[in-house]
Amino acid sequence: MADQRIIASLRARLSLRTPQDIALRELADILDLIEPEKGQDVDAALAAISSAYPQVSAFERAFPSLCFSLATGVGKTRLMGAFIAYLAATGRSKHFFVLAPNVTIYEKLLTDFTPGTSKYVFKGLSEFASRPPIIIKSDNWETGIGVRGGDLFDDAIHINIFNVDKINRDVKAEGRTGRAPKIKSIREYVGGSYFDYLAGLDDLVILMDEAHRYRATAGAKAIEDLKPILGLELTATPKAVGTNAPFKNVIYDYDLAAAMEAGYVKEPAVATRANFDPKSVSEEELEAIKLEDGVHHHEHVRVQLQVYAAQNSKPLVHPFMLVVATDTEHARRLQAFIEGEDFFGGRYKGRVLQIHSGLKGDESDANAQALLSIEKSGKTDIVIHVNKLKEGWDVTNLYTIVPLRASASDILTEQTLGRGLRLPYGRRTGVDAVDTLTVIAHDRFAQVIDAARTSGLIRKQVVIGGEGGIPTTGSRMVTSTQSLDAWLAPPPPPPVFGPAGEVTLDESLEVKPYALAQTPSPFVFENDAERQFANTVWKEALPGYQSRVRSIAQLAQPAFIAKIAQDATLLSQNEGGLLNVAIGAQRREELTAQVVNRFVEQMIEIPQLTLQPHEQVTFGFKPFALVNLASINVQPMSKEVLVQQVRTDKRTTISQQALAAHESRLENYLIGRLIEYDEVDYDAHAELLNSLCSQMVAHVQSYLDDDEQVRNVVIAHGKALSDFIFEQMRAHMWKRETAYEVRVSAGFTMLKPQHFDVPTDGGVLDFRTPIARRSDIKRYAFEGFSKSCNQPVKFDSDAERRLAVLLEGDDDVVRWMKPGPGQFRIEDADGTPYNPDFVVETKRAKIIIEPKRDEGLTDAGVLAKARAASVWCWIATEHHAEKSDCKPWTYALVPDTAINASATLGGLVATYTRQVDMAERMNVQIKNAPAAV
Repeated sequence: MADQRIIASLRARLSLRTPQDIALRELADILDLIEPEKGQDVDAALAAISSAYPQVSAFERAFPSLCFSLATGVGKTRLMGAFIAYLAATGRSKHFFVLAPNVTIYEKLLTDFTPGTSKYVFKGLSEFASRPPIIIKSDNWETGIGVRGGDLFDDAIHINIFNVDKINRDVKAEGRTGRAPKIKSIREYVGGSYFDYLAGLDDLVILMDEAHRYRATAGAKAIEDLKPILGLELTATPKAVGTNAPFKNVIYDYDLAAAMEAGYVKEPAVATRANFDPKSVSEEELEAIKLEDGVHHHEHVRVQLQVYAAQNSKPLVHPFMLVVATDTEHARRLQAFIEGEDFFGGRYKGRVLQIHSGLKGDESDANAQALLSIEKSGKTDIVIHVNKLKEGWDVTNLYTIVPLRASASDILTEQTLGRGLRLPYGRRTGVDAVDTLTVIAHDRFAQVIDAARTSGLIRKQVVIGGEGGIPTTGSRMVTSTQSLDAWLAPPPPPPVFGPAGEVTLDESLEVKPYALAQTPSPFVFENDAERQFANTVWKEALPGYQSRVRSIAQLAQPAFIAKIAQDATLLSQNEGGLLNVAIGAQRREELTAQVVNRFVEQMIEIPQLTLQPHEQVTFGFKPFALVNLASINVQPMSKEVLVQQVRTDKRTTISQQALAAHESRLENYLIGRLIEYDEVDYDAHAELLNSLCSQMVAHVQSYLDDDEQVRNVVIAHGKALSDFIFEQMRAHMWKRETAYEVRVSAGFTMLKPQHFDVPTDGGVLDFRTPIARRSDIKRYAFEGFSKSCNQPVKFDSDAERRLAVLLEGDDDVVRWMKPGPGQFRIEDADGTPYNPDFVVETKRAKIIIEPKRDEGLTDAGVLAKARAASVWCWIATEHHAEKSDCKPWTYALVPDTAINASATLGGLVATYTRQVDMAERMNVQIKNAPAAV
């Protein structure tokens, strides 16, 4: 039987995804059916496997070889590592041969099998950390590294990684010579060739990456001559190149649609121009329009990626656009057009890469290297290719594809989509622009949509231009900060004047913090050293006091000013900041006091309270009797069908007779399935489970003749019967009120910078400006506030903008803010993070305000967040504010229709404040409340 302990260990330590885990279990099951060895009866092995997996009708090779078809981006190389680790751990093999179809994939495999690299396939396996596998490759095999000596303790596994041409034929720079490859030549240290040494091993397992590339006669013959005991084939497209014939040895198939549904890859979308008729223009004009709109989308995504990276402290992703040309001449014309002055003012000159078979020598090598480094360099915006970017080009930063003169079926092929489906951060982020691959298909839009409905590959549509579409005017990122950032920033460089006197802009400048309007005058510094010291106080010394004071007001006390100045002095000295100009101790304290006092005056004090639900069972099931049993009338299956269904579900080879002895009670078959549900705990629900399953067995017995037929039904139809039971259990589930745990870890929270995308021209507006189309409000940022803690500010609705207008005009409001991600640490009962829309400080209180549309006020998710936020406010008041002499907190859930010209903040709070009841208070536990310094 498969070693479940090893499988479970590999799944956990290698962090295998579900399809990888299933594929590994399939391999383990196969190794229970056959024992690969030299000279095995291949026909008998096929018969044994086909009896359990009838989809395998032929190995299509002279040795047992099975194909695992995994969609692009799911992790085929990681699965290779799991296969090798399992075969080694179970003692079946210590010698492996990993085959690559080309140089690109060969280089990628070498990297992935090299310890210390980011995608190392054995990361997490301690046994491989202490004794790494020996990697034999094209530039070291001649040293004899792959030939084992007489050392009895040489138990390291050997992994040979070769390009198929290295075992198939000799290849020179000028082309194929036709001579036998070097690996087949005689070597003295072997007594023959290294190829023959490998072929003579009694445990050689071959793993074929992109297996559809090895069905040609010569390549297949070279693989057969290695005489492996087992072949493991991996591909996303299990069809032979040229004939398109489907493989007959596919043991597991996880297609692209499933990968998209599970969120392992980007979500493809098809885009068109708003209100555009492709028949109204010539073919050349259509190409130009598609390229222009591709660039509009590319630049939109670039800004969205900048915003996401800055907002979430993630590495910046440099996107690029892929243009699919028809031939090499077409590709050359496209590059000349894209790099010309008439295309976006020539801004893409030198930022276009052309890849096709027509490139020779140094030009081809340079472009191939640029292709491999395209993710990190950020120097390429557009890649033009002619049917050359196929397998192995594993980039994660392709976001826009422009297929020119392509059919709908060509656009939907995995070869086209697959190059851009990998996710840059390894998982979906929840941000559409970061998680979506878009294909520009103006002339094939309707056909692609129709074809996609059948394939299930593309379900999203994107419009470029028009109302609500991706803007064609361009966008940029702005940073919202506090006034201190603007005051402490160095003065801007003087403008650069061109020969005609016009001002020119340096596009290489980084995005600077957006200066606040209507603020007190900035600080006056005598020199740059003072400015640097003040920045050290603000950005490095002051944040360290978040957990050292009970309230923000303490920071302004002389004792704390002195401490902060001392910390900033040490930090500045360590950085060399005070080497040029000495600043006296008194002046350092003066500068510190200016920064601290300005911060205290303009910041809303938000304590760091982490509110999380307890990790405990909070649900169960009420006793009940099954209903609608009359609808159950399933019949026994034949013995042959029954055994196959059990095998498919359980991954075992036990017979029906063995099953009969396996469980003494018929109910146990159903109970075993029910406890697989996450909600069902056998120890807690044993009595109910036995009762319900007994009712089901009794019902089946009522219409069948004998117990053997009943046993057949509960085995063959066990999943359907258990699903029937569980659906009724779900209707009788109770859920206990969640108890919260609160950790009070700091007296105040520093305000984090926020990052937004806005239109290039006119993207920042005065907050009093109504938007003509309210649906466009998310595109803009707003400025001109006198009470906002930071600006510019973005709003999700016009109701939020109206609330900001109300707050600015209310005499009782001292200051307000729209918090950024992570500013609050509140989770609802299901563990979902909650980030409030508004935080307002008045002369007497602090208020979290959540504007919502009327229809959203009764939404379960909204109410769950409202409960968590109101509990947070109660904690902040009872266990922080009262002990720290701070203002009390309240929470208000306000319908957007109530935010109008006649509304007042006091009236809204009085009407819509949510109170915390006694039961909710009893469920809260306080931990780690810091003592005042």
